[in-house]
Amino acid sequence: MKSLGDDCETAAASWLQEHGMQVLLRNFRGKTGEIDIIARDRDHLVFLEVRARRNRAFNSAAGSVDRRKQQRILRTAQLFLQRNPALAGLPCRFDVIAFEPRQSGDDLEIRWIPGAFTA
Repeated sequence: MKSLGDDCETAAASWLQEHGMQVLLRNFRGKTGEIDIIARDRDHLVFLEVRARRNRAFNSAAGSVDRRKQQRILRTAQLFLQRNPALAGLPCRFDVIAFEPRQSGDDLEIRWIPGAFTA
């Protein structure tokens, strides 16, 4: 059974490709954590965190990428670059794709935040 997170990651990967990005890898895992999507945006290597919320009563999807989560993503990105030295020379960017509930209706709205945080 697929979870909301799995569905949103699939939708985010498709959305990125529709907007000209090349998805290189999904769900990169290391001892330091996981990165949902790694993509190329022209000359940039982009590490993407995908978050979703169905209920507005809780913290927003984008707001849930707190400092601790950012640090884990940064450490995991370093591990990826160590394992993939051919990509290590590219400038890196850390984006968030958030799926938030719309004001009305049951569907989720996609919100892309390029450069959501820095190293």
